Amino acid sequence: MATVRATAEYPAPVHEAEACWYDTKRWPVWVDQLDRVISVDGGWPKAGARVIWESGPAGRGRVSEHVVAYEPLRGQTLEVEDDSIRGSQTVSFSPEEHGVAVELALDYELKKHSPVTWLVDLLFIRRLMAGSLRSTLGRFGTALETSRGSEVG
Repeated sequence: MATVRATAEYPAPVHEAEACWYDTKRWPVWVDQLDRVISVDGGWPKAGARVIWESGPAGRGRVSEHVVAYEPLRGQTLEVEDDSIRGSQTVSFSPEEHGVAVELALDYELKKHSPVTWLVDLLFIRRLMAGSLRSTLGRFGTALETSRGSEVG
């Protein structure tokens, strides 16, 4: 399995970052490539819950996320799958002196294999996946800041 990860810090307490992260109604604003959430079942964000979403035309297609572990104020681990990959995605929240650090990590394997799959993954796919995580965290920061501004005002 390949692993990609991204980390960002935000000037917000852990509980606010967590509340924003798990609000699936807001995901289209900040989750990279997500066009719409199709369904949320099973007590999201707790273990056993499932979210199914779709990307836009140039994205990942239909994505299934199944919660395998959840610890309030600490993070969540999901089994993720789409047409191209299957793997495990983890989000973790860590208190910092001036806010919260959020780390997003994806351990994945490609479903389709060829003699050059490892090279294509190393040179292209892994970079795209890491960029997607960074984009998600960047847009999440904006959404978190916006939600904090609306609570203050």
